[in-house]
Amino acid sequence: MLGRTLQLYIFKYMFKMTLYFFLGIGLLIFLIDFTELSNRFGNLDGFSSSLGLYITVMRLPFILSVAIPFVVLAATMTTLIQLNKKNELVVARSVGVSAWQFLLPLWLAALLFGLFSIFVINPISAYGYSAATEAESTFRGQKRSSSPLDDNRPWLRQDSENGGSFLIGSESVSGNGVVLLNAVFLEIDEDGRIIRRLDAPRARLAQDRWVLSDAIASKVGQSNEDLGQFFVPTDIDPAVIREALVPPELVPFLQLPEQINAAKSFGVTSAPYRMQFQSLLSMPLLLIAMTLIGATVSLKFARFGQSERMILGGIIAGFMLYVISEVTKSFGGAGIISPIIAAWLPVAASSMFGIAYLLHREDG
Repeated sequence: MLGRTLQLYIFKYMFKMTLYFFLGIGLLIFLIDFTELSNRFGNLDGFSSSLGLYITVMRLPFILSVAIPFVVLAATMTTLIQLNKKNELVVARSVGVSAWQFLLPLWLAALLFGLFSIFVINPISAYGYSAATEAESTFRGQKRSSSPLDDNRPWLRQDSENGGSFLIGSESVSGNGVVLLNAVFLEIDEDGRIIRRLDAPRARLAQDRWVLSDAIASKVGQSNEDLGQFFVPTDIDPAVIREALVPPELVPFLQLPEQINAAKSFGVTSAPYRMQFQSLLSMPLLLIAMTLIGATVSLKFARFGQSERMILGGIIAGFMLYVISEVTKSFGGAGIISPIIAAWLPVAASSMFGIAYLLHREDG
């Protein structure tokens, strides 16, 4: 009974610390992002504080999701250090409670927070970032590039009815891949020559056509022509658009298997989406690995006295684990190594190292 009561107490303490750090880091990110956004666009016509707040709030979950491992690491270290300072863990040890018993609620809290990040934060961040991108692109929609190839927008090709094709590019994608923002359509004839360019701040994929809003047509040697709402016939599948134009990070977790199958059916690489899927699946284990890193530092902190160098070492170790995970994620997304190995090997290795270290320190 005493063990369960203590574990519940530690779980609540860990939950409280995680919530505090999550909200604190979120507030810090919000202030920095809103300030940076206001400095960039504050002097432009049409920008308002309400628009800046909307964009900042919408993309806050996406930015905050990157900091989740560090939130858990900081919450773990703070929880154990505070319990140590109040001698609560010392008393627990004196009555026969092992380190593994009071680390179990930390792992459970990390596991639950990992599941929360997968099924709640990830879909919200994907939707919010798309909405923020759409709002920002609409605000900046009047700014179009003079050359169709002088930016970094991705492109896809579709056949046209006259035997030619359309080369389609977009600065960003919204609406789960069916809305292109600041879109460019290059109409190309059978001989590969560009006939004309169509610019539209928004292009929506309907059942059998693209619907371009406020489209402008331009040809070499001719003045631009306002077309208003313009239609481009198409039989393209939304999955093709997501594969070509939507980053894997903006695809919700539950839609990733569908996107992987779609990529395979169209004969293109599915490695980036498989990598993102495996990375999200491994998130709970990554957070548990972060608790192990925090525990190895914090437990030694209690038994051998304060050591700022040990605390700093734990922070550096957590940061290195995150960096290694991101590096292997890049290799996995590029298809150089298996996405399963790239996602699971770093966190599994760090978890085994943390367990081995704690076994050595606690059980000799």
